[in-house]
Amino acid sequence: MKKVFLLGGLGLALLAACSKKDNTPAYDAVAQYDADSVIIVNYLKTNNITASHDPRSIFWQIIDSGDVANKPTVASNVTVKYAGTFLDGKSFDSNENISFDLNGVIDGWKIGIPKIGKGGRIKLFLPSIYAYGPGGRPGIAPNTVLLFDVTLKDLVKK
Repeated sequence: MKKVFLLGGLGLALLAACSKKDNTPAYDAVAQYDADSVIIVNYLKTNNITASHDPRSIFWQIIDSGDVANKPTVASNVTVKYAGTFLDGKSFDSNENISFDLNGVIDGWKIGIPKIGKGGRIKLFLPSIYAYGPGGRPGIAPNTVLLFDVTLKDLVKK
């Protein structure tokens, strides 16, 4: 009989523990974007970088506009050279020659790469929501601001 009460009590305790509400705050994309924007603006000021910015979007600096008559669209297949770094300068990824459909990459690239033409180069300062967001990825913590230096080597419009 004691075992039945003990098991019943244990079962109730487990149910109570499972029904406990998670006290982790919900992800707030707007608040995260605002916090990331402050980080980027401070980085730009500290490093004396002039960058463009659309409200609630990415920050960018066009180094070379390239062939402005030959810009990709989100539906294009592009070939790029890129280097991805954290704002402290530490590299997390790079590639000298990679091709992909632009619609299959992070939002920051979908927005930024069409701002230059073939042969152009752009620096993208991405709030985390336009990079890997709250999920992060291996080697990149959640909600991390990223910097990409991208050269558009070639494109095929679809």
